[in-house]
Amino acid sequence: MRLQWIRMSHVMCILGTRPEIIKMAPVIKALQSKRNVKLTIVHSGQHYDAELSQFFFKELDLPRPDLNLRIGSGSHAQQTAQMLMGYEQALHRFQPDIALAEGDTNTVLAAGLSSVKLRVTFGHVEAGLRCFDRTMPEEINRTIADDCAQLCFAPTDRSAKNLLREGIAPKRIFVTGNTIVDACRKNLPIARSVSGILERLGLDRGVRFALATVHRDENVANPNRLRRILRGLAKLSDFKVVFPVHPRTKKELRVLGLDRLIRKARHILTTKPLGYWDFLRLLDNCQIVLTDSGGVQEEALTVGVPCVTLRYSTERPETVEAGGNVLVGTEVPLIVGEARRLSEDRRLRDKLRDFQNPLGDGRAGQRIADICVQRPVSEYGVRSTSYMRDGSAYFRLMRVRRERRVGWLQEKEPTLTITKAYDSRGNPVFPEEGLQLRKGWHVETFGQPSELGRLVSLLS
Repeated sequence: MRLQWIRMSHVMCILGTRPEIIKMAPVIKALQSKRNVKLTIVHSGQHYDAELSQFFFKELDLPRPDLNLRIGSGSHAQQTAQMLMGYEQALHRFQPDIALAEGDTNTVLAAGLSSVKLRVTFGHVEAGLRCFDRTMPEEINRTIADDCAQLCFAPTDRSAKNLLREGIAPKRIFVTGNTIVDACRKNLPIARSVSGILERLGLDRGVRFALATVHRDENVANPNRLRRILRGLAKLSDFKVVFPVHPRTKKELRVLGLDRLIRKARHILTTKPLGYWDFLRLLDNCQIVLTDSGGVQEEALTVGVPCVTLRYSTERPETVEAGGNVLVGTEVPLIVGEARRLSEDRRLRDKLRDFQNPLGDGRAGQRIADICVQRPVSEYGVRSTSYMRDGSAYFRLMRVRRERRVGWLQEKEPTLTITKAYDSRGNPVFPEEGLQLRKGWHVETFGQPSELGRLVSLLS
């Protein structure tokens, strides 16, 4: 019997915050299940509470990090600079084939920059999310991370099209679903059986309550916005409002004197930051969630709870289109009115509990792990471009006059890339290999001018 040699892939998973630990957990578990994978975990230490970070690793049954940089808090420049130095040393030390990071934090930004500078293949989990508000540091972080990535793991078709619009080649994009769906589906049954948070807070007897989280810089660092959010929560006196307070938020509440407002509002129950199981148990049983978190918007839709988003834009528009999420900014009448309206809409809750989740099917982690190990790194790694006899390549829009399959065209002209496709109404269509291009459609192509003419003849 002849033994087949299987190449060992070395994957480094880089994470640093609570949402990143939760969303990377399905990927890490899927990689652990593969015999031909060596796994290294690097923790940036960006998490605001080291003890709580360790608790999340324990709850999610993840291996301890091989390296913790212990960056801690600081300005964007301080955090990013320290991470760049730390990741550079880690990449030299561990020599991974692929570095993976998730989300839109400084941890992800530094991971992408460090990897591409050292020519290590970088994979961005949750690629392509856009709110199109460039005043938000998260928008800058995820955009740069996507540009650094050779593997863009887009959670939805919409996020994949965002990447195409920015000029990222289709061969770098993989629509996988969102790993938050994997995490919720696995951990919700556990949370229901082991978490005692409802009993500890006196919410176990059918008490009507809302769950609120506020932590984003756009709200916490803006006194007027934070003040309006707290006034909105104070007016929701027909609910108990459970409010796990982020340390940064707690500090600002004290500085602005808003902690006195909370003490006067007897219906607001403040807690320390929660573990994942306790948070899921609260989310599963609340009537409404009010949040400025991107991840909580996804978790609410996955669990089937209406969400009021305390922001003026979102990079998760699928949650709004599904009917389970409403953007209210920080306007007090909207916060109060929409929270009451959505919480009383029984049909909406029934719909959210029984519909196909646009964020994924719970197998995103496995898909990402498969992509990382099933193809040789040389196929998508960081490498120099081919010889450009015309100087450089450029984009061109062509009309489809003869039906062709994208994969067939790429086989005929491998040096040219079909970067986008548009149907007869102008709607973008992801140009995957099996897509059949119809008459009247248009395709955007990328290649050298002297070669583009050959593609014209194949489409005419």
